[in-house]
Amino acid sequence: MMNIKDNFNRLLILLIFVLFICVGLYGLPDSLFGYTIKKVDLLSDIRLKEASVSLDSLRAQLEETEAVIETDSAIRCDSTTQAELIDLRVIELRDSLYKIMSTGRQADTAGIRIEDHSTGHTGLSRFFAALNRRTSRPVRIAVTGDSFIEGDIMVADFRNDMQKKFGGRGVGFVPVTSPTAQYRPTIDQQIKGWTIHSILNDKKQAYTLSGMTFEVKSDKAEISFKTAGYYDRLKSVSSLKLIYEKTAGTNMQLVYNGSPDTINRVLSSSGIIDQYIVHDDSITTGRFTFTDAKGFRALGLALEDNEGVVVDNFSLRGNSGLLMERLDPADCESFDKVRHYDLIILQYGLNVIDENMLQYGWYKARMIKVISHLRHCFPDTDFLLMGVSDRCNQYNGEFQTMPAVLALLHTQRQIAQQAGIPFWNTFGAMGGENSMVGFVNKGWASKDYTHLSFRGGREIAKSLISALLIEKEFYDKAEQTVQ
Repeated sequence: MMNIKDNFNRLLILLIFVLFICVGLYGLPDSLFGYTIKKVDLLSDIRLKEASVSLDSLRAQLEETEAVIETDSAIRCDSTTQAELIDLRVIELRDSLYKIMSTGRQADTAGIRIEDHSTGHTGLSRFFAALNRRTSRPVRIAVTGDSFIEGDIMVADFRNDMQKKFGGRGVGFVPVTSPTAQYRPTIDQQIKGWTIHSILNDKKQAYTLSGMTFEVKSDKAEISFKTAGYYDRLKSVSSLKLIYEKTAGTNMQLVYNGSPDTINRVLSSSGIIDQYIVHDDSITTGRFTFTDAKGFRALGLALEDNEGVVVDNFSLRGNSGLLMERLDPADCESFDKVRHYDLIILQYGLNVIDENMLQYGWYKARMIKVISHLRHCFPDTDFLLMGVSDRCNQYNGEFQTMPAVLALLHTQRQIAQQAGIPFWNTFGAMGGENSMVGFVNKGWASKDYTHLSFRGGREIAKSLISALLIEKEFYDKAEQTVQ
């Protein structure tokens, strides 16, 4: 009995000690030695909070500074490189037509259309031209982002609807594995024997768009996959690609579609990103086995058709977008040769928002550099910046849009204006202020009032495609007008 009593006393003392520590941490100042301190608040879930600033007052402040930002001259030069020097007459014609079709509004608060801030409104011209051709290769779109799109949320529906309209099948690129592999419904994959390197926590490796690379642990590794029936266009593909970047004569064995025959190859040794391709009428399952593979590195697989549209999901939970400045130009160049993208969509913001921060000039400066770097890495690709989605916190017992969302959205529009690229208002497409509350109530978003469910992602995908098609209508009319 004495032992039980002693143990209880020790536990009680420990709990009291922990309580005092938590109270002490809550009493820390807002900043210490120049660093911002996040308070530990045991009652945060039930404490009534007031917004640091009202949405009305913040909206008024932002409207006062809504004037168009001058595009950086060097970046403006980048945006016109694709067409050498755009004829001034053509620019004037396109500008006039653009004003007519967009009713003269500079900012679209409802996410109905794309805001193209490029010279002559040619920010998506290469992408739309590729959509109109669709001949020798598929039109490729990369969606890079954070946890907002992980597991293929939003991207799955965007891919499916684009393929319905413009053709194509398959999930596209998938990394060797990912934190969401177990619950991603658009592909079933299993691995053995790999070491994961991620740009999130590693500065030694060279990275391209996926931000991940995978190295064989010892001398043998496997990748197995099975296509999914989440959508009909995912059930089978005509092309299977293994994308790798480092080998010293690795032996590869491939069995697909349950065939008794095994493909045996020695992968060619090269210092750049390469791919091994299998063509078949209908590929649904496969298993790669690698032996004599010490030091072998792979990026992932691609399951797709050789026509129509391919949409690749490059999500990295926790990525603010600033990590993209660390992409290796040489790796990106070799990746672009085997897998060229006509459009790269940049979806970031959730990992930048801080409810106590309303000034994001530091983020604007860094992201403009990121976009410039991406243009250097992928010089023949168009870029589209998605604005941050709605995110709510509980204030005075009710969930409301965080004022920081409006501040960051305003900054992202300025980023697009100054970088001279197209911008799409995701926040507006959701319905604007407090729209996340409606999404949660409908089951379209999780109860963290931050992340979408697949049902909510479908709504965003539809709105994005609609906005792109409206912009494509302008492009097609402008091309006819200036000819």
